[in-house]
Amino acid sequence: MDSSRHRPGPTIAEPYRRTQHGPLWVILLAAGAALAAGASAPGIDRVAAVALGAGVAFMVLLALCFATLTIEDTGDAIAARFGPLPVFSASIPFASITGVRTARSTLLDGWGIHWTPGKGWIYNLWGFDCVEIHHRGTTTRFGTDDPEGLAAAVASRAGLPIDTAP
Repeated sequence: MDSSRHRPGPTIAEPYRRTQHGPLWVILLAAGAALAAGASAPGIDRVAAVALGAGVAFMVLLALCFATLTIEDTGDAIAARFGPLPVFSASIPFASITGVRTARSTLLDGWGIHWTPGKGWIYNLWGFDCVEIHHRGTTTRFGTDDPEGLAAAVASRAGLPIDTAP
């Protein structure tokens, strides 16, 4: 019997996909619960109760938007999506990437989605590890609990070495 017929063929690596879970949603729900307690307090003014109720709804909505951060290879781009309610996302085509490296954000950089002068956009759920991606003359940082894996995946798909930030 020829043993070469029973050897498995080469495997194709799975595209990068990782979901990070952060505690921010718990903080947002706790704030919503505090607002709900205030809205249901005896003797509260009706307008104040409605305003607090709107605050509760807003906190629950934010908690659903920022419970997770999924970063994945979509075939032609690396994409980041907050969830489970997928309202906020970003996508960077691999063809536009000119540099990639692991980095660290600071407490002043914060969490969520925002633009910082001199640093570009950041999409971060929790923690300080991130991957800095240079593309089309700008910088985007994706927060992650797998900086080495994400940087390697992006660099490989973009045809670049890691730590090639301009």
